[in-house]
Amino acid sequence: MTKKKETTTVEEYTLKNGEKRVRSKIYVGIDNLTGEEIRTTVTAKSSRELKQKILKIKSDFANGNYKKKQVTTYQDVFDLWIKVYEKKVEESTFVKTTGIFRNHILPAMGTYKIDKINVDICQRHVDEWMEKLVNGDKTKSYAALVMRFAIKRGYIQTNPFDLVDLPRNRKKSNIEPETENFYTKEQLRHFLYYAEQQPNYKIYAFFRILAYSGMRKGEALALTWQDINFKENEISINKAIGQGKSQRLYIKTTKTGSERTIKMDEATMTVLKEWKKKQQQAYLMLGYNTLNKDQLVFSNTKNSLIQPSKTNDWLKSIINKHNLPAITTHGFRHTHCSLLFEAGAKIKEVQDRLGHSDIKTTMDIYAHVTKQAKEDAIQKFNNYLNY
Repeated sequence: MTKKKETTTVEEYTLKNGEKRVRSKIYVGIDNLTGEEIRTTVTAKSSRELKQKILKIKSDFANGNYKKKQVTTYQDVFDLWIKVYEKKVEESTFVKTTGIFRNHILPAMGTYKIDKINVDICQRHVDEWMEKLVNGDKTKSYAALVMRFAIKRGYIQTNPFDLVDLPRNRKKSNIEPETENFYTKEQLRHFLYYAEQQPNYKIYAFFRILAYSGMRKGEALALTWQDINFKENEISINKAIGQGKSQRLYIKTTKTGSERTIKMDEATMTVLKEWKKKQQQAYLMLGYNTLNKDQLVFSNTKNSLIQPSKTNDWLKSIINKHNLPAITTHGFRHTHCSLLFEAGAKIKEVQDRLGHSDIKTTMDIYAHVTKQAKEDAIQKFNNYLNY
């Protein structure tokens, strides 16, 4: 097969100061790592200088000394890094990450020359993120990933983000400092009482299973009836909902990538049995057969995955109607964890039940147990001393 001959087109142009220049877009060769064609634009003051530069580039490439010049800005490096990153993470993680870059990092740093970014530039933007964003420290970590990638590719030698100091003052969340994102035992009882009064029994069943299992919202919304073992009072947690590109919902692994089976109380399992019967009746009227093995425990009116944000609407409706303390849907997971500790469960037991890969996560929640648990602790201490 005859190799296609590359033609070189030379273009003349004039600078603002009136000086003449020539340039040419040339084919350099094939990148051995990516298999992609390498092309670049060469500029010079004369046709003779242009020819010399082109010969030098092709010679450098043939000898393995050519370094692509197009990568100059933070945006350029990001464009390369994101292609590699997408292949390493879940689609839902990729979507969240690109959102952080699109909304916060690239508007701030995209136009900087990658080799001109120093610690002062990084510190200034980190200070801005920490002041404006609740997760400013995470934004800094993501921004640093691109610089780390630039080091691997040989564009820079050091990562200035490593020298940045995180400021003490940080953006606070909308939840008041004194308001914890979980319910006490009595608050949970009140909430579930009102949830049971909802016309849609599915809402009660959903929050009941969150409060009594401690599973993540995405794990609950991915449950199918074959995951529920009514005979042994067990639930297998082996998947979760992910939100991909264009808000597409799909089933993925759990957050930690591991499966777990947890024991449940009989009362909650009775609630699930009741919901299963009501689901069969309600969805039959909608034209759906819910008796197949892959039937979702919680589905929308089209018998498909529920948008995770929908549960926030359910929650706010109950809270606002009955003037209950405000927590998030994820707060029911914290509630379960806190009440487990109040009931005397050991840290390792709670870690296994909630599926925490790192015991530090469990300890962080343990540090925020309810006021009653703290009062019980000092009372036990006092009773033990009996002085």
